[in-house]
Amino acid sequence: MKMNIKLIFLLGIVLCSSCKKWLEMPSEKEFDSETIFDNVSRAEMAVLGAYSSTFNRELYYQFGMGTDECFSTEGETNSKNQVANYVYNTSNIPTSTYTAMYAGVEYANVCIKNLPQMEAANEQEKRKLDMLLGESYAIRAMNLLNVVRFFGDVPYPKIPVVDAGTFNSSRVSRDTILDGCIEDLQKAIELLPWKGEGMVATPERFTKNAAYGVLARVALYAAGYSLRWDLNSYSPGSVKIAQRDDVNRITQLYEIARDACKAIVDRGENNLIAYETVFRDLVNGQYNVETMLEYGQYGANSNDGSIGYTNGMFAHTNCMFGKAQPAMGALPTYYFDFSEGDVRRDVAICNYSIASDNTRQMNNYAGMTIGKFRVTWKAEIGTAINKRDINWPVLRYSDVLLMYAEAENELNHGPTALAVEMYEKVRSRAFNNDRAKMGATPSGYEDFKKAVISERKLELGFEGWRRTDLARWGILYETLSETKQKLIQLAKGEGPYADVDKYRAYKKEQAKSFLDPVVAVPFIGYSQAPTASEQQELNTQGYTLLEMHGNVSLFNANRTDATSAWITGLFRGLEKNKVEILPLNATTIDDNPGLQGQQHPLY
Repeated sequence: MKMNIKLIFLLGIVLCSSCKKWLEMPSEKEFDSETIFDNVSRAEMAVLGAYSSTFNRELYYQFGMGTDECFSTEGETNSKNQVANYVYNTSNIPTSTYTAMYAGVEYANVCIKNLPQMEAANEQEKRKLDMLLGESYAIRAMNLLNVVRFFGDVPYPKIPVVDAGTFNSSRVSRDTILDGCIEDLQKAIELLPWKGEGMVATPERFTKNAAYGVLARVALYAAGYSLRWDLNSYSPGSVKIAQRDDVNRITQLYEIARDACKAIVDRGENNLIAYETVFRDLVNGQYNVETMLEYGQYGANSNDGSIGYTNGMFAHTNCMFGKAQPAMGALPTYYFDFSEGDVRRDVAICNYSIASDNTRQMNNYAGMTIGKFRVTWKAEIGTAINKRDINWPVLRYSDVLLMYAEAENELNHGPTALAVEMYEKVRSRAFNNDRAKMGATPSGYEDFKKAVISERKLELGFEGWRRTDLARWGILYETLSETKQKLIQLAKGEGPYADVDKYRAYKKEQAKSFLDPVVAVPFIGYSQAPTASEQQELNTQGYTLLEMHGNVSLFNANRTDATSAWITGLFRGLEKNKVEILPLNATTIDDNPGLQGQQHPLY
């Protein structure tokens, strides 16, 4: 991990790769192709430089909120809160992801042009050059998917800017782009080595395994629903949620997704490990057979490396772990989406904070935070409190298994034995292989699809895919509207939440060191307030009593008014057939003359 990031940083200095706008993206000249591509070592540096533009904090921050898992804890006038709650306008839409992804595409385009022109001195160099070209194709495809899934039809550059001869880049149909991404990934798969071949030491670079996984992901997005409009008229009346028109192509896309997942499973190099271990390894830079692709974060110059700070647990400034100040919270209802005995709940959701004296203090429902990237699990603080050196998980094997199950169900209009097997592998791991706790696996098409949708939420929570997954299933509006109603029920203690704990008693204990073994603070739950004598006994035994609805920023103090300001403000800009795709920021259009007149028709 450290080596990769240092190489990327060095390349950034050599290539002057900083870019702020579409018009300022690095050209081939900035790569100085005559010197960069004159030997394999320098060519490898160019490809590593492309990796530095494959990730941006917005992917898990602004775009990672506004789901049935995650909400913004910032004020309503904050642009991050607005984007998280679908309050879009053409000035508050962030541009960093858009710019970073296209910078990565430009780097990849330059590499794709120049790498085939290099001559290998021996078979080893040829294998290395093939791998580098495969990585370049995979990077281009992954970056374009990240733009398309948020912005829909966008520019589609396939050659370096210097060769294009113009900065005018108009929108291109997302179907064309995603089909092109599939072609790129299929080329990448031919060129890349399997992880087990030993050419790639870490999951921070593409292998054949990872390229197959991203291919399945792209194919499912290409087959799914999206907010579309007529690219000729840009008529507001043409806006609709739909799949592509070509039904046969949709079937082909599900076949591509299925076959890609099958290749990974059949290869047998990846597997599931203990869920908690996945994320303890992640925060400490340890690699395992489940995590297939990570974005490397190390050092002061890591790209938006505030993982664990912005999207983690709360830790007081004066505690031994250093300050962690999450701006993202776990939606209170998400905690109750997990079945009893599901070990993922207490890993994904942190039920405690670290106080100034290092004590673990339990969170109420409104205060629960993201637990997968908690700073207490690290071996040390890291480079800085806001640069924790925690990698970002781009692709895990469990995701592949669930994509496999989804594609099988779609192709056969019902779950095959194979689909059930893939789904149950993930489900079984969640209950420590205790099948009695798993519940029955649905047998019909619709019910199995719903089960997969639910399982992806539980398995991949806070990993940056839920928002656009809901959109590709065509259920973003419906799911978030239902989630809001569930919050009202929780606030009132009605329906499925009638018997949830109103109070919890726990003991405040100190965290003693880094690599803290605690996953969740244990508690005694009460459906009603304990009696005076019970409270006295709890005090005697060293327990602290916590009122679980006690945060007035979430629930009204007397909990009779379920339309408190927080609940009312959640998803306040949600509007079906409009917000599933973001408008472009006005500056993005101003910077690219080819986009003039091509704004989202409803903005």
